[in-house]
Amino acid sequence: MLAGSALLLGAAIGFGVRVSQKVIATVMAFGAGVLISAVSYELVGEAYEQAGLAPAAIGTVIGAAAYTLGNLWLARRGARHRKRSGHHAAQAQPSEAQQGGSGLALAFGALLDGVPESAVIGVGMLDGGTVSTVTVAAVFISNVPEGLSSSAGMKRAGRGTTYVFGVWGAIAAASTLAAVLGYTVVGAFSPAVIAAVTAVAAGAILAMIADTMIPEAFEDAHLAIGLVTVSGFLVSFALSHV
Repeated sequence: MLAGSALLLGAAIGFGVRVSQKVIATVMAFGAGVLISAVSYELVGEAYEQAGLAPAAIGTVIGAAAYTLGNLWLARRGARHRKRSGHHAAQAQPSEAQQGGSGLALAFGALLDGVPESAVIGVGMLDGGTVSTVTVAAVFISNVPEGLSSSAGMKRAGRGTTYVFGVWGAIAAASTLAAVLGYTVVGAFSPAVIAAVTAVAAGAILAMIADTMIPEAFEDAHLAIGLVTVSGFLVSFALSHV
């Protein structure tokens, strides 16, 4: 719930305040760096330590493939640019008049992006909460720019306050449920299965970063954007080693 609430915080900023594209790109790059580090050290690294290379590698590939297939299906229904702020017309979210059903596709796209992150929070708590604390911090930090950029794009597409905050409120609730299921359901399985599930979520998150976060971050990249991404990576890395 805490990690998911960052989506609402970002949405409030993006919907209520006019934020420059360079600020959005900077914050999104920082969030991408945070998540890349969390995936590397807290998810794939943990899966490897629990069950070895094969479950970690296979799970990561399966997660990335599943996310990509889901994303392709949603992209054809108007959710391709769901994390875009709409600054460029060619990469703006479509309105409902432009593409019927795109609002529902955007909601499903947000769910597709958010559930893997939350599920691994619950799975991380199986080891006493140390991993989940870092993952919660990483997801919270990265969710703020996601909500900010996407809600700005929704506003530009003509979607109202009820829709925007209804979507992010529902995703925050779904994220909470995903974490609970990750803890209660996955916890009943063997360490190898838990490792594989963690790796599947990691693959999905990494594919999401590459497909939706990095393009928005680097669309109007200024010269320091690479440094910002590295800074986010190091913040998450430091959290995992405190």
